[in-house]
Amino acid sequence: MQNALYMNDSYIKEFEAVVESVKDDKFITLDRTAFYPNGGGQPHDTGVMACNGEEYPVVFVGKFSGQISHEVSKPGLKAGDKVACKLDWDRRYRHMRMHTAAHIIDAILYNEAGALCTGNQLGLDKSRIDFSLDVLDRDKIQHYVDLANEWVKKSVDVKIYTLPREEALKIPGVVKLASVMPPEVSELRIVEIPDIDLQADGGTQVRNTSEIGNISLVSVENKGKNNRRMYFTLD
Repeated sequence: MQNALYMNDSYIKEFEAVVESVKDDKFITLDRTAFYPNGGGQPHDTGVMACNGEEYPVVFVGKFSGQISHEVSKPGLKAGDKVACKLDWDRRYRHMRMHTAAHIIDAILYNEAGALCTGNQLGLDKSRIDFSLDVLDRDKIQHYVDLANEWVKKSVDVKIYTLPREEALKIPGVVKLASVMPPEVSELRIVEIPDIDLQADGGTQVRNTSEIGNISLVSVENKGKNNRRMYFTLD
């Protein structure tokens, strides 16, 4: 994913690129991109590509066979075209804030209750975290959210870097969901919130926890034996 600009800088809002291929008049691959593809619990970016005075709205972005594909809503682009791309920044930034908040909540659930994250789904209005826990107690979950907000207010810088796979896997808990880390990945992208969380992650994050805002607990659900779910939002 050398052409994935968001891996090194989540704050790129606009960029220029060259169309490498077009399939069915609407599926576009670029020589480089800042559009995040749907995956890992984080929704895809949207935005627009502009070429020769025409705008092509980007309505979906996915990753297929290692390639990032952008679906545009109208035909006209062809291989070799130079495009000026612009992300829907409000949508992206909201997901970034949600994502870093989820990392903090996951870490507190693990550190305070030994709960392991089993899945998550970020959203614009609210986000979901699934986790393993014997007993579901809303008051305790609210307490964990309160602790998360204390970390947010500490204004901690979020660090992003890469480590060789073998070195990274020596760090306890660095891969929270080992099944999603393909063996062919030789380097892991690490997201570290010092003193609370460190894990392999390919999504977009804010630079500082203070950007998250206030985390509010929306609801908690019992999804079966040791399977709990919580929804949170950002004020």
